[in-house]
Amino acid sequence: MTDPAPLLRLGTRASPLALAQAYLVRDALCVAHGWQSEDVLICPMTATGDRILDRPLADVGGKELWTRELDRALLTGDIDIAVHSMKDVETIRPPSITIAAMMPRADVRDRLIGASSIADLAQGARVGTSSPRRRAQLLSMRPDLQIMLFRGNVGTRLAKIQSGEADATLLAAAGLDRLEMAEIGTNIPVDVMLPAPSQGAIGIEARTDDARAQSLIAAINHVDTFTCVSAERAFLGIIAGDCRTPIAAYARRSGEGILLHGEILAPDGSERRTASMSTDVATAALAAQELAKSLLRAATPHLRALFGK
Repeated sequence: MTDPAPLLRLGTRASPLALAQAYLVRDALCVAHGWQSEDVLICPMTATGDRILDRPLADVGGKELWTRELDRALLTGDIDIAVHSMKDVETIRPPSITIAAMMPRADVRDRLIGASSIADLAQGARVGTSSPRRRAQLLSMRPDLQIMLFRGNVGTRLAKIQSGEADATLLAAAGLDRLEMAEIGTNIPVDVMLPAPSQGAIGIEARTDDARAQSLIAAINHVDTFTCVSAERAFLGIIAGDCRTPIAAYARRSGEGILLHGEILAPDGSERRTASMSTDVATAALAAQELAKSLLRAATPHLRALFGK
């Protein structure tokens, strides 16, 4: 006797963090629909971005390296939905794929490993990161720091600190929490280091023509997260940066409205432009676009040229 077919096939990257996020989505679907865990088949895949660890993403293809395999499986019908860290998803997606839901957002902050604060890092300390945003933000505050390229999953990066390859690193607090490593490191306030657009958010995609899958995952959509992350992605769309350009954005509910923050930086931290504005929920995406335009207008010609405008 064969096992019954799953009710939904869920695609995910095969890294420990991606799998932890996939299990969160599976469990939420089971609660929402009264399913058993075996009703959702987890389909792990190794993304190209997980294979290439010795070069910056921008040098080998950008964010598409995180989504390529899952996109292909989704469009060929091998999976019904794909689960992503939203900060790894390209700003412009294929028309055939729809971001249909997002889980409640986790902690958006960066977490410093290796020191109790940025100020406490030793003079000339070696900080490992592959993020242009984190690099630029650190250098804007501490130009004496030596920034080293760090790629790999959370465990790999923590092992590099343990082995002395660098003195410190920064990781997303959300990822550490989802891996049950909440005790590791020190959270950096968002007014010190504004996070990457969509940081802490898990997105769920389906084929645009698959009404059944979209209906099923709509049941677990967190509306406030979807609204705020969509605004951050709208900000990113106007800024027109790439994987080399340091960009930060954060939208959050504030009373009945949305408070938007955005930031662009020179890669070496020598110029840093930050702006904020409040808006209502219905116009959050449009307001985020206006915030992006205001930052570009305020930037020097040199900084503005980095962002395709």
